[in-house]
Amino acid sequence: MTVDQSRRSYWAWGSEATEPSQADRVTRAKELSERHGIDFDPPVIRKAEDLELRNPRIAIPTQLQDFCLDTTYERAAHTYSKTFPEKWEAVHGRFPNPPDFVAHPRTEEEVEAALSWADANNVIAIPYGGGSSVVEGTTVPEGAGAAITIDLDKLDKVLEIDETSRAARIQAGIFGPALEAQLKPHGYTLRHFPQSFEWSTLGGWIATRSGGHYATNHTHIDDFVESVRMLTPKGWWESRRLPGSGAGPSPDRLVLGSEGILGIITEAWMRIQARPKFRATAGIHFKTWEAGADGCRQVLQAKLWPANCRLLDPVQARSDAGLDGETTLLIVGFESDGIPQDRNIQDAVKIARDAGGIIADDDILVSDGSGEATGRGGSVGAWRNTFITGPYEGNLSVGLGMVGDTFETSITWDRWPEFDHNVREAVSKVIGEVCKSGTLACRFTHVYVDGPAPHYTFSGLGDPSGAVEQWKTIKAAATEAVIANGGTVTHHHAVGRLHRAGGYDKQRPDLFAEALRAVKKAVDPNGILNPGVLIDP
Repeated sequence: MTVDQSRRSYWAWGSEATEPSQADRVTRAKELSERHGIDFDPPVIRKAEDLELRNPRIAIPTQLQDFCLDTTYERAAHTYSKTFPEKWEAVHGRFPNPPDFVAHPRTEEEVEAALSWADANNVIAIPYGGGSSVVEGTTVPEGAGAAITIDLDKLDKVLEIDETSRAARIQAGIFGPALEAQLKPHGYTLRHFPQSFEWSTLGGWIATRSGGHYATNHTHIDDFVESVRMLTPKGWWESRRLPGSGAGPSPDRLVLGSEGILGIITEAWMRIQARPKFRATAGIHFKTWEAGADGCRQVLQAKLWPANCRLLDPVQARSDAGLDGETTLLIVGFESDGIPQDRNIQDAVKIARDAGGIIADDDILVSDGSGEATGRGGSVGAWRNTFITGPYEGNLSVGLGMVGDTFETSITWDRWPEFDHNVREAVSKVIGEVCKSGTLACRFTHVYVDGPAPHYTFSGLGDPSGAVEQWKTIKAAATEAVIANGGTVTHHHAVGRLHRAGGYDKQRPDLFAEALRAVKKAVDPNGILNPGVLIDP
């Protein structure tokens, strides 16, 4: 997978070169109109240069002019992240709160220059990776004064590889495909593939505690971080590079998940691995969602550590994998650079079968060590293709009036059945109240010995004049249900501004909030970095 080198779209997922045409969107609107009996009229999306933005409130200072821009495109492209309301506003050409200019530092010295200037002039600074946040994590807060975005896209290199320790020093602004492309000639991979992989960066993964390719064992980016280097308004924060340490609270752990409120991550030493050669995959069917969940739990608690272990409920399995709408699908995959995986997949399948899973022997796919992929055909391959192309498909219908999104969480196995029942009941009720029709589906994106990370998808037939309010009502109900039933407000999407008041503020201990405020005061005394994220300014 390679990133199109043309500039990113200001409204769509991907680049301008991959934006659907107006004709494509009209065709999709016609399909939806015929299906639902309602007229859908896609807005005409303007070229970036034709947008109307307020004038910058501050001028680019002389010492920053070599790497800063205040063009209409730059400011529009850095105004929004990827929440439903933000995409809605973007396609309708509304940009009331853009940054005043955008910095693209090419060196750490230029990062220092931009942040020092912002701090000295009391200008808000928003660290920016790929802009793929779905929680308003990179947006200028409403009512704020002058603000700049600091985009690290020019810090995009693998700087050093330690083959003995299997680690690499990597700049934070590198996008996923470029990172993998630079490791590949050396025979290595980071193997961290969130759904946003193509349009997100290493620094963004670290700042938001991203969840990636591995559904078990190596789940979060945390598992790959060896040390981090971060610039704060008070100076550099860099941990010693070690495989592990018991010397007090970890300075790296405080950077992970800090979401740009403490500093700007510029590089990190990351644990890497040899590229896999041996693979094995199985798509196992269960007659019920409950049986599938129990089978998934048993596979995990056997500690086989499959790289992929995804459970799709019947609704999700139908839409994503082409099944019949009554069958639950458990996708299990193993991989290794040096050890055949036939024994692992056979053990996992036996456990799943004993729990009620159904799969023919011929559908258990095992590679011979040639590096050939094993999960590209059948229902497993269909799911994979949907997972990769899903964000692009959303570009066709954004702004038409359909209401849809996801929310994710985690919960322990003992509470899972009641949690799932209560969340589905609460959210389905609200979908029914605010939409003419709708669905709610669930899949496990990651699984642990002590519990799953369920990822719910909702969609509904909205009113084009009130779709954003309908989305807000459903999203608020989902957050309330998750928190009330003991889950986390986010497993891997981060907190941002979206998950603050209704979720994170209720979930975190009050004393921890005080401690976090004290840390921010120590490293960012003027409060210029991403105010309103995680804690109040």
